[in-house]
Amino acid sequence: MGGFLAVATAVALVIAPQLPAGAVAAEPANDLDGTCAILRTGSGASTHVTRGSVGYGTRGSAASAVPIRFEATDLGRYRLIDARGGQLYMSVLGTVMPGSSYGTRADWTITKTGANYSISSTLTGQGTRSLLGGWVAGSGSVTLTPATGCANAADVATGVSGTPEPAVNADGTLNGFIDAHAHITAAKAFGGGLRCGTPFAEGGVEVALAGCLSHSALGLGGYGGALIAGTDPFMNPKGWPTFEDWPTPTTLLHEQAYFRGIQRAWESGERVHNALLVANRVICEIYPDRVTSCNEMDQLRLQAQYLRDMQDYVDAQSGGPGMGWFRIAATPEDVRAIAAQGKLAVIVGAENSELFGCREINDVAQCTTADIDAGLDELQSFGVSGLYPVHKFDNAFGGTRFDSGAQGAAVNIGNRISTGHFWQAESCEGATDNEQPLRSDEIAALLKTVTGLPHGTVAPVYPQGGVCNIRGLTELGGYLIDQMMDRGMVINIDHMGIKTADAVLDQTEAAGYSGVATTHSWSDTSIIARIADAGGFVASYANSAEPQAGRGGFLNDWRDNSAAMSPGSVTGYGFGTDVNGLGNQAAARSNSAELPLVYPFTALNGATVDREMVGQRTYDLNTDGMANYGLLADWTADVVLAAGADGPALKELLMNSAEAYTRMWEAARVW
Repeated sequence: MGGFLAVATAVALVIAPQLPAGAVAAEPANDLDGTCAILRTGSGASTHVTRGSVGYGTRGSAASAVPIRFEATDLGRYRLIDARGGQLYMSVLGTVMPGSSYGTRADWTITKTGANYSISSTLTGQGTRSLLGGWVAGSGSVTLTPATGCANAADVATGVSGTPEPAVNADGTLNGFIDAHAHITAAKAFGGGLRCGTPFAEGGVEVALAGCLSHSALGLGGYGGALIAGTDPFMNPKGWPTFEDWPTPTTLLHEQAYFRGIQRAWESGERVHNALLVANRVICEIYPDRVTSCNEMDQLRLQAQYLRDMQDYVDAQSGGPGMGWFRIAATPEDVRAIAAQGKLAVIVGAENSELFGCREINDVAQCTTADIDAGLDELQSFGVSGLYPVHKFDNAFGGTRFDSGAQGAAVNIGNRISTGHFWQAESCEGATDNEQPLRSDEIAALLKTVTGLPHGTVAPVYPQGGVCNIRGLTELGGYLIDQMMDRGMVINIDHMGIKTADAVLDQTEAAGYSGVATTHSWSDTSIIARIADAGGFVASYANSAEPQAGRGGFLNDWRDNSAAMSPGSVTGYGFGTDVNGLGNQAAARSNSAELPLVYPFTALNGATVDREMVGQRTYDLNTDGMANYGLLADWTADVVLAAGADGPALKELLMNSAEAYTRMWEAARVW
């Protein structure tokens, strides 16, 4: 075998192209984003690229050359935009032509060898060269000379200025807040067709936030939004640059977290961002406009890659690999190292009902311990550090905490599709799993008397008042919790029914494990107090500061939870926006006219923040609420303002929240 390998290696060396002695290998040109230059295709003075009446010529002087802007689409890839706004593309005839918009033929891969650049079509692989005075497909190179007069490329400014406080305090602790619950990869979830818009796009903001006819009265998305959030199906679907009707806090099927908005939040004090991969097979299968698999693990895999694509995109906008402000963190050590560079640490979690395929169908588990072990291995290879063992439906791990109201009725139908049964419940006092919309003591009692079965078994009709899921933590669920503890993973308690949550906390408390969290007001106050007292992490849903539109206020949640927790049990308090997660964002505060957030304002980290401008639209939290993620900077300042005399204490807790989460995670990993 050794002789064969030696011969094979020798043959490969002979066949492989060899660089001449002293030659420099081509490498990706990663540092051209935002460059304005003229291009020369040869050594003579009259070999510059010009724009003619049809295409591009290569016999111009430097004075007649067309300035071209380079806009990164990925690492080593670019859009090329000429001074008239034409987007250069490779035609099917093999000539470089100006186009009116970005497309796959308008994407260029650029490498650099010394001072020379090779520009090739990303789609076809064809290089470019000068031939008979035209710029066409072929093997050639260009040199770049800095220029002025380039067309502007559409983009979004963050509106943040000034000198912020350091990302790390003098004592080494993190200085900043955590969004502990967000879904910035949801564009790839639910089959890929449920949502309109993306957090980034190779073609820039004009493509990412263009709007979709599929999400108007002409498509299913318009009626889906009306059903889920009560939005108007006849709203104007157009996005960039006017944004007449979206985004708003309730346009839940439209992108709400464009990457520049995330950047604005980071520049205003966000230190850690918990990006939760999200999936729901039932929603995916019901919604017919899908382009990817509905298998929930497949959806998580797609989103894990998409998150890395997003990191690469930000790097491409910032000068090359590792240069961007958006950095994925797989460990607490990563978080601290990223913060030390002043960048945003993006941790990864997963929130779905059929984790590892672990459905239960009429109480029969559809997975094994081997599936759990393999699934945990795979998710950790993606950098996933936290999981929701239970989400919207009962599963093989335990029972869910019910949604309430009309949404509860809809989710209960989903539970029936996933498991073969409706939620089954019993009356309970104290901590409950929420009242149900279809409730009648008489009908519920009659059905139970006739069948002898729990409420909800025959029909989704429940007693008046509080009810609790009859399902608790299963044997498989206990196994999953043990494995998560052994791996130092964060166990998210939210969405577990009371019985399941109590059993999980019994298990973690007995083991002395503190890696537990509640991040978006989906746990009862009694459960939250246990989490805090065990050294876990506590955060509330980022609702408006005060109760509004049937939703609890952030300040009330914070005060109620603080009263329930033992004094001194938490040193940092967080929030979860649930952005892109089919949950409303914070509405404009009802008393904002009397107590407005005044622009420009001082962010929690000391930066100066003005109103956000996206295209032709200017946003104001006082009137628009948290219409998109960029307004998180405004929201954090606003809740501190609305807290009045409690404002300084709340600010300190929020700015300690990234440190509190990281310490909790560190303790879990050394358990």
